[in-house]
Amino acid sequence: MRKLVVFNNATLDGYFSGIGGDISWAHKRDEDAEWNAFVAENASAGGMLLLGRITYELMASYWPTPAAMKNYPDVAEGMNNLPKAVFSRTLDKASWHRTKLVKGDLAREVRTMKQDSGKDIAILGSGSIVSQLAQEGLIDEYQVVINPVVLGKGRTMFDGIKGKLSLELTRTRTFANGNVLLCYVAAA
Repeated sequence: MRKLVVFNNATLDGYFSGIGGDISWAHKRDEDAEWNAFVAENASAGGMLLLGRITYELMASYWPTPAAMKNYPDVAEGMNNLPKAVFSRTLDKASWHRTKLVKGDLAREVRTMKQDSGKDIAILGSGSIVSQLAQEGLIDEYQVVINPVVLGKGRTMFDGIKGKLSLELTRTRTFANGNVLLCYVAAA
């Protein structure tokens, strides 16, 4: 059975996006070779990406561009070649390479995807998807990178969650640029 892993950047005050969906703060770090290698390794690890419409549109407008290939060649190659599923009620098509548009029941579709063979599934961004799947108990691991920035306002990836979600810390990793990776699983 495939694992479903959330991978998101968050600010020190808990937001994964700022006002108007701004995530530029997550990409303005001092050069850090270890961080860059970590990001490239994640992008080339294989598996499937699970995205909501807003995250899909943001990523599909950047990763296939010459600027992405110039600035982040390893990450761009991984992002463009990984299979992707975008959940949306409003999109009519998904044209980014290797993307499948899914309009069915989110929890049911994800349960089916998890039963398929293959590498793990990663949710990037997609806060409403994270909160819905967390409530269903379908997320196996939360990988949150805390960035050393405070926004004051924004959106958490758990907006809309109805009940308490108790988690257990499984590992951490600190980077020279100030980012800290925190990995959690549901508490037993």
